This record gives sequence, C-alpha cells and structure tokens, in this order.
Amino acid sequence: MEKLDYRQLVKKVIEKHASEQSKADANKAYIVFDTERDRYLLLYVGWRDEERQHGCPIHVDIQDGKIWIQRDFTEEGIANELAEMGVPKTDIVLGFRSPYVRQFTEFAVR
Repeated sequence: MEKLDYRQLVKKVIEKHASEQSKADANKAYIVFDTERDRYLLLYVGWRDEERQHGCPIHVDIQDGKIWIQRDFTEEGIANELAEMGVPKTDIVLGFRSPYVRQFTEFAVR
C-alpha cells in the first residue's frame, strides 16, 4: 500500500477550515505552510469592534513521519478528520495533550 502524502492531507484540512469562515472573517484568515520545516498553521489576524484579534486555532507539525497536532480549536478535531482520510491513528500525535494523557487516547503517544 502506498504511503499517504501527509503534507497534502494537512494542507487540505487547514484550507477547508480557512474557507469555512464568513466573508467578513475570511480576509482575516492566514494560512501558513512552511514545507521546509513541516509546520502548518491557520492564523486569524485583524480587528473586530476596535479590538485586536490574533490567534492560532490550528498548528500542525510533521516530525519523524508522524503528524503532530500542536493546537486544535476545531469542533470535530483535526485528528478525527485525518483518520477519516486514511491516516493511521498510530501516525497522529495529540501534541497539545501531555504525554501522560496521550496514552489514554486512541492516537500515538509520540
């Protein structure tokens, strides 16, 4: 079986979440793909009601052949989306969880 292209799958998931924003918020969504270092982010930058908005709801790294989810503020969870796309759960690490807690999930510890 051919190995999945994790970079393309991660990009697809982030692009999907960026495109789901309202038109008013769409210009505030920044997609950052650093393919040289395998870091992938979705950022929100802008102003709302005279208040500065800056946040990173999604941060994913690819390290040693595994997808490390460093931050995930999505409703359904990026790990679940990637698993549905065919990524083995043993190749997905919930980096935002402590190593102790990871052992109790259905995903990789490291």
